[in-house]
Amino acid sequence: MANKPEDVIRDEIRALQPYHVPDSSGMVKLDAMENPYLLPKEVRERIGALVAGAEINRYPDAAATRLKQRLAEMLGLPQGMELVLGNGSDEIIQMLMLAVARPGATVVGVEPAFVMFRLIAAFCGLRFVGVPLRADFSLDPERLVAAIREHQPALVFIAYPNNPTGNLFDDEAIGRVIDAAPGIVVIDEAYHAFAGRTYVQKLGQHPNLLVMRTLSKSGLAGLRLGLIAGPGEWLQHVEKVRLPYNVGVLTQLVAEEALQHGELLDAQAAAIRSERSRLYAELEREPRTTPYPSDANFILFRTGEAQRTFEGLKARGVLIKNLHGSHPALAGCLRVTLGTREENDRFLGALKESLA
Repeated sequence: MANKPEDVIRDEIRALQPYHVPDSSGMVKLDAMENPYLLPKEVRERIGALVAGAEINRYPDAAATRLKQRLAEMLGLPQGMELVLGNGSDEIIQMLMLAVARPGATVVGVEPAFVMFRLIAAFCGLRFVGVPLRADFSLDPERLVAAIREHQPALVFIAYPNNPTGNLFDDEAIGRVIDAAPGIVVIDEAYHAFAGRTYVQKLGQHPNLLVMRTLSKSGLAGLRLGLIAGPGEWLQHVEKVRLPYNVGVLTQLVAEEALQHGELLDAQAAAIRSERSRLYAELEREPRTTPYPSDANFILFRTGEAQRTFEGLKARGVLIKNLHGSHPALAGCLRVTLGTREENDRFLGALKESLA
């Protein structure tokens, strides 16, 4: 009788390390690409009233019809395109991979990139092929197209902007990838609010193109709401692997209300972009750091003693992301999320002390 994990759990799952979320208690939290701003008090009071009256004894609308309508308006979704919603974009990635998980199926992405692409592929029993970015973190279309032709992937993921590097890839290069792919190409626009460029209007122009978004970076991370947009001929099959009631009553209610205040979310994104310019300039002036240009709500930078600097920041009450050791291209790299002006000033002060 099998009574040990190694007799039951798949080898590749036992070999994985779980995704680690560090304790941030009492810290200035600049490690997770969250929006640092609350919604205004009057909007929070309106949300509080909605939540107080919510029928949480009932299951949510399984189709999330009203929320989908609001999201389609927000996206400017082209005629004929459809949406599938998920519990954050992580669940969307999982649904896509479950839908294509034939024996021997492959997923292709670039690296370094969002770590969950590779992890969720392993969860779903898919082979993941990571194609290295160039030294400046730009897309290498020749290498990526060659990998696509060799491996014939069911899915190709391209983050736009990329995480953790923060840059947008060249559109002509992405076009070559879309044309070469035999399966689905997913453009992950998690940081769209800070980049201002999108592939949404190209949906339908390329039959294999899907666009993924999340509301997490726009100030609604606690709701865990992601979406995938594209032609119904693809999404009808993704919908089949979506668990029923995956977007709860409270998430639907709060998201519908918050999306009625798009101008507030836009203003917060503008404030973050302004801080991004200021912080980048400060990091450029610091001789011991090399920042990389960013179109997201974080900045990747390289320093000579990343581990010591990271620990020095933590000791001074500032938590950022240590990427040193996560990928060869990220040796010496740390990533800081843009916070409020006060939080960013505290980071800069702690950084100077940590580098001394």
